[in-house]
Amino acid sequence: MSPRRQDPSNRVTLLNAAARLIAMGGPQSLSARRLAAATGMSTMAVYTNFGSMNGIVREIARDGFKRLERLLMLAEQTDDPVADMAVLGRIYRYNAMTNGHAFEVMFGSSNLAGFALTEEDRQHGRYTLSMVVECAQRCVAASRFTPDDPVLIAHHMWIGVHGTTMLELGRYLVPPYDGNGFLEQQLTSLMVGAGDERARAQESVAASLSRFVSNFGPAM
Repeated sequence: MSPRRQDPSNRVTLLNAAARLIAMGGPQSLSARRLAAATGMSTMAVYTNFGSMNGIVREIARDGFKRLERLLMLAEQTDDPVADMAVLGRIYRYNAMTNGHAFEVMFGSSNLAGFALTEEDRQHGRYTLSMVVECAQRCVAASRFTPDDPVLIAHHMWIGVHGTTMLELGRYLVPPYDGNGFLEQQLTSLMVGAGDERARAQESVAASLSRFVSNFGPAM
């Protein structure tokens, strides 16, 4: 007798249930037993579809980076590369705010409630940075940023926006320095720090907001 064929929808159901468990209780709430209870499947279904609990954590992280990459690809290139860079920063924050359950896994510690991400898993996140590197190259070529290593510039942008996003997710930012208000100032500071003139940076950051809103709705 041939092996019983697996229902492809089971994999999606398990991933969605895992995401909900993490959203409600953090990575430490994830277990095969809880997944089975949440989906009405057996614990064996987890291992059949993902090989291990590590496997499902890795898949959540990879899916999270794929989603981020798809969103970043929506940012159109214009003749204002600094505004383009600011749009990428806004999209990064938007992804975290709307995909928080996966964000914690994507950028978790080396050990998430006993489920470890590998160096290969983290490399998927680094690949996503390539669009920021390319935008940094355009900013340098346009003489908006000082000549520097575009990869280094991209990392500065990533670190700056990521840090603010983490504080916002942790509810440490409050009015008048909440996420929306602080982000505008931070984006301008990041562009000036990379070599742009403050007045031009402010203009580009303002333009990036209207572009973002037209594609994603009001700033969160």
